[in-house]
Amino acid sequence: MKKAIFYSLLFILLTASVCFSEAFATTGCTQLYGKGSLVFSVATGSPGELGLLRILGEAFSRETGTSLCWVKAGSGESFKLLQNKRVDVILVHAPAAEEKAVQEGWAVKRTLLGFNEFFLVGPPEDPAQTAEALGAAEAFRRIAFKKALFFSRGDDSGTHRKEMAVWRQAGVQPHGDYYQITHDFMGASLKKAHDEQGYFLTDSSTWAMQKAVLPHLKILFKGDPFLINAYHGLCQPSGATPGAEIGAKFLEFLASDRGQKLIREFGKEAYGEGLYHDAAWKAQSLK
Repeated sequence: MKKAIFYSLLFILLTASVCFSEAFATTGCTQLYGKGSLVFSVATGSPGELGLLRILGEAFSRETGTSLCWVKAGSGESFKLLQNKRVDVILVHAPAAEEKAVQEGWAVKRTLLGFNEFFLVGPPEDPAQTAEALGAAEAFRRIAFKKALFFSRGDDSGTHRKEMAVWRQAGVQPHGDYYQITHDFMGASLKKAHDEQGYFLTDSSTWAMQKAVLPHLKILFKGDPFLINAYHGLCQPSGATPGAEIGAKFLEFLASDRGQKLIREFGKEAYGEGLYHDAAWKAQSLK
């Protein structure tokens, strides 16, 4: 009887392992964090690029004996991966799309993780005089009026969606030679803006990490509440993927006191400031 139970459990573990292997063969890991035998996948962009996801994944792995497969994707692509059941969790910053995904039932457990902000950066000479603007929309109108070089990621990422929302507020449909689309991630797009002396909407986390090597760019506009950037996590419904339950536990970990401490302290030692605010920050900042 005991032998039969043993072989049954072994079969279950081997089956789960095969399912995980098939999932990763389809999606592919940008990086794998942790040394556990149970693997779950997380799609996100900047938190992975900057190293926050590695810190969170390794801490979670030590507590749970799991491993985290990072799939590098902007918010738009992350939603597609989750909807198509190719990843277990996404960390994104596109509130309207997040709410829609939950309403439609293919994403659950929407969890506020923390914040950063968007900055408009550009050449120190500021040819469009955006530093004199009273709001983000006015800054963008000045760029369009001057036809000053502006770089857009153009990739349906959370950053691109926020950029387009600011253009809509400004009443401008950007087009023409001044409006250059990179089709690339945050770091690469920021470097292109630096090298070609253009304007760019960057998140504050990437800026804090890279500003030392971007001497020909400076922050020209910030502080509009519309540019506050909230990150949420969403995961698969229970049983939808082999890693759905682990993914849900990962989101619980991120929202816990330990997870929130890791988020708000990330980057302090290396850069003298935290690269992300925790989930409690917005209420405090707007007092």
